[in-house]
Amino acid sequence: MSEDEKTPAREVIADYAQAHFRYFRTADGTVYAQRIGHPVARPIRSQGTTGSHRQELMVGLYRDGVGVFNGTALKEALDLIEALALAEGVQQVHIRVAPGFDGATWLDLGRADGLSVRIHPNGWDVLTPDPREVCWRRTQLTGELPVPAKDTDGKGIDLLFGLCNFANAGSECLAMAWLVGCLGPSVPVPAPFLTGPQGAGKSTAGRMLLRIVEGMTSDLRRAPKDEANLIAAVAAGWVTALDNLSHMTTDMSDAMCCIVTGAEDVKRALFTDGDVHRSAYRRPLLLTGIDVGVIRPDLAERLLPLRLERPKVRRTEAELWAEYEPVLPVMLGSLLDLTVQVRAAEAETPTETRMADFAHLCAQLDAATGLGALAAYRAGLDDLNDDVIEGDLLAQTVLKHADTMTPGEAQQMTSTEWLAALSRLYAGEDLRALPKGWPTTGKVLSDRLKRLQPTLAARGVLIDTGRTKTGRYLELTRPAPPPPPEQLPLP
Repeated sequence: MSEDEKTPAREVIADYAQAHFRYFRTADGTVYAQRIGHPVARPIRSQGTTGSHRQELMVGLYRDGVGVFNGTALKEALDLIEALALAEGVQQVHIRVAPGFDGATWLDLGRADGLSVRIHPNGWDVLTPDPREVCWRRTQLTGELPVPAKDTDGKGIDLLFGLCNFANAGSECLAMAWLVGCLGPSVPVPAPFLTGPQGAGKSTAGRMLLRIVEGMTSDLRRAPKDEANLIAAVAAGWVTALDNLSHMTTDMSDAMCCIVTGAEDVKRALFTDGDVHRSAYRRPLLLTGIDVGVIRPDLAERLLPLRLERPKVRRTEAELWAEYEPVLPVMLGSLLDLTVQVRAAEAETPTETRMADFAHLCAQLDAATGLGALAAYRAGLDDLNDDVIEGDLLAQTVLKHADTMTPGEAQQMTSTEWLAALSRLYAGEDLRALPKGWPTTGKVLSDRLKRLQPTLAARGVLIDTGRTKTGRYLELTRPAPPPPPEQLPLP
């Protein structure tokens, strides 16, 4: 055969690739390759250490006896495949947890064979998902989970809490609710904040909760230095666990709020001037620490305080993990059993909390088990509101002013007038200096009070805004207490 009659190498590669792989694009335009019949997809431009599609293609060509090709031929073939894939339909890829057909959800076990868990209100099964239903994306943060055990009769939950040092039953049932929430791709869950005295085992308990969902290779991390690094770590995994937090900047607090309830990050695409790269994320978050200082009100509504106590008998790390790892399949099986029960339970959705989806999950957990998770969640939010007020002198001053009002009274003033009134109240008769961070203008005061609205409302003080012909105003109301319920006459 003459040189002119030979099939170009790029065509040989492209034909082989399209015969053995399925190519599609996601909503952000990234093209993925998925081996026929296998649920794991890889971006064709990936150069990561978890295995790029280019490497996968080279190995397949060599093992099937097609040949070994140079980089130019591979690049030209992949360029053609990428261009063709951009005309295909859009499909989403998922990390660890994904929605499925008929109300089911899937949990990726992180195995090479693609074996996963299908969770449905009628039960759960271990099988390989249809690639048209679920496409898994793997990164270095995707650890392998064991095949969960069947018919555990709840033993795994007891084994887990036997190894952790939770201070009370409320913290235990909230930890259970959070783990169930981690298996739901559409339910935003508040971030557990494991607190307690030094030596209470906060980091160890955090690892144990994390590894039920992410596998034994996962671990806690130090808080990134900036928001960009935090978002990069969040987008590459499912649960993000940050250890030993001692302070939290305003930017980091805002970023954590976005992680819990969902946001999208847009930045300039590499090596381009006009294109952008989009990454949407909403992930479970876990934090540990003794004290992070002043907690902002918007973050406080997205936290789940879990308190631990110092153990009465100390055990070595080796002993704990030697006991934990063999029973991890039982723990995961018990968690899946509990998830099925919770999803099948019916309960009303509480509407007074910001994280209404998680409050509904707690109500379902109570309906399935009778544990009292919703009451524990409400009590935890009250404690966090107290922490916010204790760390905010403006909130304390507003509550002090509200104490001088009669129940049912409402006061309207401009933000500037409110600033003067609250500043006089704080300074008092001895004219003490205003603290650092005190609002300096009416606009700053108005913005601060808007952030404090949920916290103050939980203490019976309502803040509202309005406008008249002369300008805008702030209204502070102290609602009248509800009338006592009528007592029925004794028979």
